[in-house]
Amino acid sequence: MSACPIAPSRLPAILTACVFLLHVTFPAVSAAYVLNTVVADMRLPASLAGSTACPQTTRANLSIAGGIRRQWSTSLGANPVTVLTVDQTSSGRLNEIENTIVQAFGVWTGVAGSALVPSSLAPLARTSAQTSCAADGLNTICLNQSDPAFSTGVLAFTRVVTADALGEQAAPGMPPAAFLGQILDADILIRPSDGTINFATPAALAVHPAAYDLQSILTHEMGHMLGAGHSDVWRAMMFPFVPPAGTFLGSRPTLASPDAPLSEDDRAALRQLYPDPRDTVHQGSISGRVLPANPLALAGTGTTGVFAAHVVAMDAVTGMVIAASISGWSCSDPGPAIFDGTYRIAGLTTGITQAYQLYAEPLDGPVAPGDVFESTVLCRNTLTDPGWPAQFACNTPSPVTDFSTGFRFGP
Repeated sequence: MSACPIAPSRLPAILTACVFLLHVTFPAVSAAYVLNTVVADMRLPASLAGSTACPQTTRANLSIAGGIRRQWSTSLGANPVTVLTVDQTSSGRLNEIENTIVQAFGVWTGVAGSALVPSSLAPLARTSAQTSCAADGLNTICLNQSDPAFSTGVLAFTRVVTADALGEQAAPGMPPAAFLGQILDADILIRPSDGTINFATPAALAVHPAAYDLQSILTHEMGHMLGAGHSDVWRAMMFPFVPPAGTFLGSRPTLASPDAPLSEDDRAALRQLYPDPRDTVHQGSISGRVLPANPLALAGTGTTGVFAAHVVAMDAVTGMVIAASISGWSCSDPGPAIFDGTYRIAGLTTGITQAYQLYAEPLDGPVAPGDVFESTVLCRNTLTDPGWPAQFACNTPSPVTDFSTGFRFGP
């Protein structure tokens, strides 16, 4: 992976998330969404890196004048055709694809309780350049750009550049980072023509049942563009595997339900990234630690709690998964993170009659630890970054994928 230098010998942090071809055909238990994080570069002065090595959530800056910049490349695969449309005219194809992109963005700006609204986004622009997905500060969707990341089974991926120091830029002339973890650039690449994979717009999907739904994939990748990681909730839009060819995940958006394809888990993630200060509904939280039933199970691991357990909050009446979190770490300034099994599920609906049930499970399939997070976003040390200050160094332990648990509630 590469990015444009923003200063001599410095690069912003880069994270790539993919959606895979494989779709699992057996039921899966629900688990947790993940919010991507970044650790500030503590080798820099405090005026640039701040004063804490605690992981910072990555998210877009909604205060940028004009909104989040976004564009898409009108370069399309033609031999063979990659994106199938109903309208076969040149301008009609572009308009049909663009409408699909607009609808996918609209899903994420239609979540109640989130500050991400339609006006948070700049108008969707077009570019004719085939290789326009680059670390240039413009969030771009490319449908015909090759990349080594397209290994076997990868249908699409999003490359996200985030700031690990204040003032960083994705490219000269772009707005500097106003906070740690700010997303400076995010590009979505859809697998280009290879003769084996096709994508279809919603209008064309019915007559092309062997194609993958373009809107499903775009909606998933836009979640990454906004700072969300993968989820192991079977119903979640951020589940790392696509629905079968010819199908769409959930219901199509409507004027009455603009975020229809999202699960409650997806909505909870977005509210955590972009909370609406006027929201009085989703103010509840549950926190505690996940500990092994047998304390000796963690002997010699350097941890005091289970790392990477899925903690899920279900509505006690309906059994619906409302929100979830991955346990394992906590952090207090000045850091670094400690791995004590801490979890916190926030953004829950409150009320006298509202009650939740919790359960925890390991990441033991079909989603594995590597599908939902990268351990390097929690810890940095002299091995990852030469010259890293010892007082801010830590090592992320290996996820525990075989455990029985007990709960301890509390802060």
